[in-house]
Amino acid sequence: MTHDHGKSDRRKVPAKFANKGGANTPAERDGGKAADRREHGKQNIQRTQCRESVQSALDRVRKVARSDKKVQFTNLMHHISNIDRLRAAYFAMKKTAAAGVDGETWVSYGKNLEENLQDLLERLQKGRYRAKPVRRVFIAKADGKQRPLGVPVLEDKIVQRSAVEVLNAIYETDFLGFSYGYRPGKGQHNCLDALYVGCLTRRVNWVLDADIRGFFDNLNHEWLIKFVEHRIKDKRVIRLIQKWLKAGVMIEGRREETEEGVPQGGSISPLLANIYLHYVFDLWAQQRRQDKSRGEMIVVRWADDFVVGFEHETQAEKFLADLKERMLKFSLELHPEKTRILEFGPYAIRNRKQRGSGRPETFGFLGFTHICGVKRSNGMFTVLRRTIKKKMRAKLQELKVELRRRMHQPVPEQGKWLRSVVGGHHRYYGVPNNTRALSNFSEQVSRYWFHVLRRRSQNSTLTWPRMNRLIDCWLPKVQVHHPYPLKRMGVIT
Repeated sequence: MTHDHGKSDRRKVPAKFANKGGANTPAERDGGKAADRREHGKQNIQRTQCRESVQSALDRVRKVARSDKKVQFTNLMHHISNIDRLRAAYFAMKKTAAAGVDGETWVSYGKNLEENLQDLLERLQKGRYRAKPVRRVFIAKADGKQRPLGVPVLEDKIVQRSAVEVLNAIYETDFLGFSYGYRPGKGQHNCLDALYVGCLTRRVNWVLDADIRGFFDNLNHEWLIKFVEHRIKDKRVIRLIQKWLKAGVMIEGRREETEEGVPQGGSISPLLANIYLHYVFDLWAQQRRQDKSRGEMIVVRWADDFVVGFEHETQAEKFLADLKERMLKFSLELHPEKTRILEFGPYAIRNRKQRGSGRPETFGFLGFTHICGVKRSNGMFTVLRRTIKKKMRAKLQELKVELRRRMHQPVPEQGKWLRSVVGGHHRYYGVPNNTRALSNFSEQVSRYWFHVLRRRSQNSTLTWPRMNRLIDCWLPKVQVHHPYPLKRMGVIT
């Protein structure tokens, strides 16, 4: 079945009227500022109206996609190549984002924004748009390795953002509830809450902690296009995706072809990754989860990192063996060092103690070490979550290096920066029962700051009492920012 949609209307901005007053008119006395404010208001209203018109067109796409899971869309390109959506994509970007291989920045592109967007629109509509290679950069990981990231050129970012908005209208109706990564309205703490609640409210005794080796680098282009074509039959959109996949990467001035994988860093990459794993993993795991005859099962996935809970050990082992085969079929492989089955749940402490096996193993997920624990109040099972030590050490080392670089900045500037960094750390890791790790992080940051300030002068008179006043002034207090998952998920559901 196919479905077409009409193009959204674009209204013209009302033209300015000439001022008919004399030299002493109020409009001239205030330099025309009042007229400018009125005109600016009109433009804002017009832009809002255009945005609403664009959104209503996507609402129709979303409605059709939700009503028929087998419908194939043949006429989507005009939603992507829409001047209002392209403009909105530009303004949604970070102004300080790194430039691609062409050196174009958000500021430089915006100097002639309307002309640039109109030229981009014409190239999209006439099929003359060409994706440029992404600039390859590497960032350090907590384990000492480097993660490759791709930086697309600004125009590719704009078009990708526009495409993601349109395709999300379709795929957000298809994606399953246990898929959380890089989806609108779903964050990492929603994913963590689901795992916590699943372990406490379902019969989970064994956990499969899995990771796909080099997923973004090994994603198969041929399979990906087949998966996209389940829903998208607009050949222009398919060609657009293929252009991004085949754009190549630029490494130290040398262009390299990309026969597989999607570069991390582009707006389209997370969506394509979710589409791939939706068909490779999610639908397959959902069928097994619904089969209660083998035992109860929970699934939580964030991009290529996922955790599956099982009632029985044999159930977990069978799932893992079948999963390995399925991954190989689609050119993927589970990471042997990061994929394992462990005993975890309300009976793990008792059972392992009886066998003399020691405390239950722990596993890491989304920056937290998950630990089998008991509540002090009633002795019942709970999941304790602690900041992964390796990640905290890496963050502190990164902060230490940057603080040395900022050594001679004024104290208020250092304080504002540290407040932002420490506050961001607390907002993410500020979950119940993790305050000790938050305190350790803040104390270490305070020590680094103290030593840096002391090194600014050979005759420094800075003492800890005075330093504590600076800490109280600039560093945020340790506090829990997130409620217990059972409470938050109860509100959401």
